[in-house]
Amino acid sequence: MKHLLVAGARPNFMKVAPIMEAFRVREQKQVLLVHTGQHYDEEMSDNFFADLQIPKPNLNLEVGSGSHSQQTARVMTAFEAVCNEHRPDWVIVVGDVNSTLACALAAKKLGIHVAHVEAGLRSRDRSMPEEINRLCTDAISDLLFTTDEMASENLRREGVSEERICFVGNTMIDTLLRNIDKALSMPLPTELEVREYAVLTLHRPSNVDSKPKLTALFEALIDISRSIPIVFPVHPRTRHNLQQFGIEDTCGDSRIKLIGPLSYLPFIGLTARSLLVLTDSGGVQEETTVLGIPCITMRPNTERPITCTMGTNILVGSEPERIRAAVLAALNAPPRKNKMPDKWDGNAAMRIVDVLLSEPGALNEHTQKNILAKKRNGDAASQIVEGVLNEHSVSSR
Repeated sequence: MKHLLVAGARPNFMKVAPIMEAFRVREQKQVLLVHTGQHYDEEMSDNFFADLQIPKPNLNLEVGSGSHSQQTARVMTAFEAVCNEHRPDWVIVVGDVNSTLACALAAKKLGIHVAHVEAGLRSRDRSMPEEINRLCTDAISDLLFTTDEMASENLRREGVSEERICFVGNTMIDTLLRNIDKALSMPLPTELEVREYAVLTLHRPSNVDSKPKLTALFEALIDISRSIPIVFPVHPRTRHNLQQFGIEDTCGDSRIKLIGPLSYLPFIGLTARSLLVLTDSGGVQEETTVLGIPCITMRPNTERPITCTMGTNILVGSEPERIRAAVLAALNAPPRKNKMPDKWDGNAAMRIVDVLLSEPGALNEHTQKNILAKKRNGDAASQIVEGVLNEHSVSSR
């Protein structure tokens, strides 16, 4: 069978890397990696491919930026041509970016089977473009690979038949476990003059596109930096707005250290050695859960609630006082051992490929259970991370 595996934006790279490796281990040569170019920065993309040991994409559609509708339309048009040329048996899409939905739609209109990796995640907030992408992609996909049972239950409540749902675990965690040791061996950014710090990521339009909201957030962050230095790898969109709104200059006298964007390995190394993370990202919530780092999520909702119920994630919204209080509570709380979500054990990609390579018609619940039961449970991931962090704790502090 021939498979097309689609990546559209930087967060997708971490999700496709272990799937590509799983196909390689299974000696499957009819697998093409398609990069839509939804997010493309040559230097950053090259770094991600090198960090994650991903082969160069077989095809780069180079669609570039634009409004959501423009970008989705360009990806559909370009990907339709790819499908017509290569006629794959399966198109595999990951995550929730515009390319995810666009490629799923183009494939289904041509009668090609679609598998969605990271299906079933729901924020219940339809003002988020990602939520619309998730809902629509799940509605038309033939196989829905979920990261946790909460996501599987979301799909069941929406009327998805059981044979389409495959609970396999989290491919982002596959990538994290494979690379944590290497990430911790990398030096911290040269600009960093402290060894105890918090990490900040901030890029969602709801937080950074409004001058009053971004100003209020940074007033709180500057105040928090008096208690703990904050290292901030700045997203280009956020950097533009900080400069445009005149906020960047206010950070000069604070203990907020603005640095350039980091590729995957340096960022994971920075995060794993931090005392605390403040974020509005989705993936960071999952990574900090596995790393055991307290995570303050500056959003009113999350599509990854398992990171709150089983992990280290605290959802606080964007109100400055709640952010301040959560940070102080996290810094003063004794360390706690979080419970690893089931199947976050580094084997999700292998489970996905096992299912995709099953005989046609064999994708029933009984077969899935037999395939998935052979894999280790999530306790192994906790032991891996704990051992690696302990090994590096003396040298990194």
